[in-house]
Amino acid sequence: MPVTESVVEEDFQTLAEPYRRELLAYCYRMLGSVHDAEDLVQETYLRAWRAYERFEGRSSLRTWLYRIATNACLTALEGQGRRPLPSGLGAPSSDPDAELAEQPEAAWLEPVPNAMVGAGPADPATIVTSRESIRLALITALQHLPSRQRVVLIMRDVLGWRAAEVAQLLGSTTVAVNSMLQRARTQISQLDPAQDEVTEPVTAEQRQLLERYVAAFENYDTTALVKLFSADAIWEMPPFTGWYQTPAHIGRLVDQQCPASCPGDLRLIRTEANGQPAFGMYLRDTRGDYQPFALHVLHLTGSAIDHVVAFFDTSLFPAFGLPGIIAAGS
Repeated sequence: MPVTESVVEEDFQTLAEPYRRELLAYCYRMLGSVHDAEDLVQETYLRAWRAYERFEGRSSLRTWLYRIATNACLTALEGQGRRPLPSGLGAPSSDPDAELAEQPEAAWLEPVPNAMVGAGPADPATIVTSRESIRLALITALQHLPSRQRVVLIMRDVLGWRAAEVAQLLGSTTVAVNSMLQRARTQISQLDPAQDEVTEPVTAEQRQLLERYVAAFENYDTTALVKLFSADAIWEMPPFTGWYQTPAHIGRLVDQQCPASCPGDLRLIRTEANGQPAFGMYLRDTRGDYQPFALHVLHLTGSAIDHVVAFFDTSLFPAFGLPGIIAAGS
């Protein structure tokens, strides 16, 4: 009895679907964009389904899918610059009183929801590794590596593949893979000095810190806000090119540049991004409804906040399950 196309498709979907989330995490690490990663995972599954009848099983289905995803990522990265954050552009920290400069056409780094890449609370045994491997600082550092070095570093140090397996994936040699890995590790250690820092779930003290962060914004209390930052804290907000350092400059920036003007103008909803605490921030409009405004991703050190990236791309909100609007009075 001949195998119908529907049977092939059902068999493929059953076997391949469990790998979708880890492939999304892989493509995100490669590209630094959740939107691009979703597109490439879809492309990977389409290519794999079309070729599935020719899959001979000489490698595992997982390895085969990674090979397709890797080729798709390498093609996507051809001629494409890295996705930066403002602090990685090489300019000095900015004057909080200066006019904001926007660069909307730039391909900025994007955050990713924990749940989309397997760093949610469902599997405590894998949380630490997953969170550490998608930190914003690490994803930013990966953007500085040539594309094949990215593959090697992710495959070897994040996914734990053997050098021979990576060599086969890239059509290279074990010697070449080990050489690329050494160069990649050296560069990452310079770009991300905190790479060995394990991102633990927040402590009770840090939960209180986050509650104070919410209260400071919702009460529009910049005096309270600046007390939450470490002495060398950084604030940045793509697509604006400036970045700001020290609590005093951050407080001044909020005072001078934030369109909110009084308590109640802002609402924050908790979420998680890149293994880090995050908040969807909403701004009250003239009708009293709250509209998406920015997505804040925080990095905590001890009992202080040492880095905030406020992403002003509100198209990110649906990926985080954040509401499109908060009605007045709710």
